Amino acid sequence: MHLPSPLIPERYGKAPYFWLLSLVIFGWKALYTRMEMTEIGLILLSICAFLPIYFLSFNSTGKRLMACVFATLALGLIWAPWNGGGSTFCIFAAAMASRITPERRAYQTLGFAGLLIITCTLLLNLQPFFWIPALLFGTTAGVSAVIGEKMLRSKEDLLRKQEEVEYLATIAERERIARDMHDLLGHSLSVIALKAELARKLMQRAPEQAEQEIRDVEKTARDALAEVRAAITGYRSTGFAHELRQACATLESSGVQCQIQMPANFPALSAATENILALLLREAATNILRHGKATQCHIRLEQQAAQWVLSICNDLPQDAQYQPVRDGNGLRGMRERLAYLNGNIDIRCEDQWKIRATLARDFA
Repeated sequence: MHLPSPLIPERYGKAPYFWLLSLVIFGWKALYTRMEMTEIGLILLSICAFLPIYFLSFNSTGKRLMACVFATLALGLIWAPWNGGGSTFCIFAAAMASRITPERRAYQTLGFAGLLIITCTLLLNLQPFFWIPALLFGTTAGVSAVIGEKMLRSKEDLLRKQEEVEYLATIAERERIARDMHDLLGHSLSVIALKAELARKLMQRAPEQAEQEIRDVEKTARDALAEVRAAITGYRSTGFAHELRQACATLESSGVQCQIQMPANFPALSAATENILALLLREAATNILRHGKATQCHIRLEQQAAQWVLSICNDLPQDAQYQPVRDGNGLRGMRERLAYLNGNIDIRCEDQWKIRATLARDFA
């Protein structure tokens, strides 16, 4: 259902309706002289002609708005010789001019309207009851309205930028969640698939070993569920050391021998650094299980100058067909995380599949 648009945009509130009360200025003449019914009727007719122009001006731009300004100004000048209350139309015209853009043109219109009022005053010898309010209050109202319009536009621009920032933040948060879910579930599901396939093959010839693999599948599934719950609450329960033990256990259960090199005194890492290293190790182990037929895996963490360097490499079978390195969702997510902490990642596939990640120690 299409709702009718309001006469005055909501950005102006209710104040423009209140301003219409200033039309009672037409009644000032009745305080010092008697007004004929004909004049009263013409006043009412003028007000009826003004109201559509007034409401139209709030929804007009360009030439149509300019026409509203000078039509209103003309009403005031027409009434000037007979009723000084016509100055209220000049004040309304000045307020309308404030909505002309750009701001420079609005001030030019105000200046031209002022010159027109002065010219008509000199030519027609108009009374001070008209030209003083028309010039004094008209100029004040016009300049104030121009400033008010500028502030209102600035506020609206700020709100639009704030909405854009919130939208971009929402997109970034969705991407972060997508990366986290991939990092959390990709490894676990790969292990589950591998062990389930192994259990199926062992079902007939080695039932006891198949049962053990099924237990490992159950445990891995429960661990994955616990990690997803921890991620939802924003808490990572496992650190790099735990992830290293789990990755080695998983790889060795698949026939991949692991060799580990760590600093003698393993330092305390910041939460951000430890999280990045743990997720990178998990992604690398997942890729080894999913894509390779490796038999050896070397994992090394060392300090070089002002950087942490994590290297993970595994051998490739001699009959392997080397393919260009292409980032999947996991590795792409790792690049983004490392870039956020002034780090980078290098992936090569030659005689070995090697991942080398560097991370500034300033963040550790």
